[in-house]
Amino acid sequence: MTTPGGQLPAADPEAAKACCAAGYGADAVALLLGPSYHPGGAALTRRLARALGLGPGTRVLDVASGQGTTALLLAREFGCTVAGIDLGARQVEQARSAAAREGLGHLATFSVADAEDLPFEDGSFDALVCECALCTFPDKSRAAAEFARVLVPGGKAGITDVTVRGGRLPEPLTGMAAWVACIADARSPEGYAGLLEAAGLAADRPEDQSPAIARMLDQIEARLAVLAMAAPDALASAGIEPAAVRPYARTVRAEISSGTIGYSLITARKPQTSTTQPSRPTAGGTRP
Repeated sequence: MTTPGGQLPAADPEAAKACCAAGYGADAVALLLGPSYHPGGAALTRRLARALGLGPGTRVLDVASGQGTTALLLAREFGCTVAGIDLGARQVEQARSAAAREGLGHLATFSVADAEDLPFEDGSFDALVCECALCTFPDKSRAAAEFARVLVPGGKAGITDVTVRGGRLPEPLTGMAAWVACIADARSPEGYAGLLEAAGLAADRPEDQSPAIARMLDQIEARLAVLAMAAPDALASAGIEPAAVRPYARTVRAEISSGTIGYSLITARKPQTSTTQPSRPTAGGTRP
């Protein structure tokens, strides 16, 4: 990973994917974010599950499943059968271990796979979830097309993600670190809905969940302050420099306060009957 403000990897999608996989497998992320890596945590995951109508026996694909927190919640509390995929081999192993510890291995399985090239047959899942990850995929349109392809007719996709409205972000929020932090290539709520619509899904009206991202930033700053006083060696071992993180966090907070950065929950349904196959466009959505 590079420092905040480093050059964006738009010309090298594989480098972007590798950086995200490495970043979310790093000890630093676990130290600052805790068990849930997305704004809203378990409460927003439950809200998403209810919006999708998940229940016992529902076959769910969790895209970018990380350490398995979301997949295990869906298996444990909703009785779903969940397949989690992630690009990070370390995260997949952590998720498998967590499933074994909880005795949920019969409901939740995990594998290394790319969201832009899902290793599943057409119509394999009743539902799909993707929390705070679509924003990091270099080819979002291709990922959305894959989402549509693997859903059964009538199946539902649900995403929660960082949103960015308006014009250009400040320079510290346009580099590689901001990409990994879900900001640099985030879209507006309408932009994400447009990606899903272009893939052949009928999107519902986005649900604003912006207070969740402000609370997550509060949590990160509180953890940083406590660790800086009580466990500076742990921060140093994880490569975290509080003096470098604090101004970055202040910049993010200013953009949240102005309404430029937010968070949304978006659901979409695959039509029961469709005469067209989703295409695989390469252009991303818009940031109106």
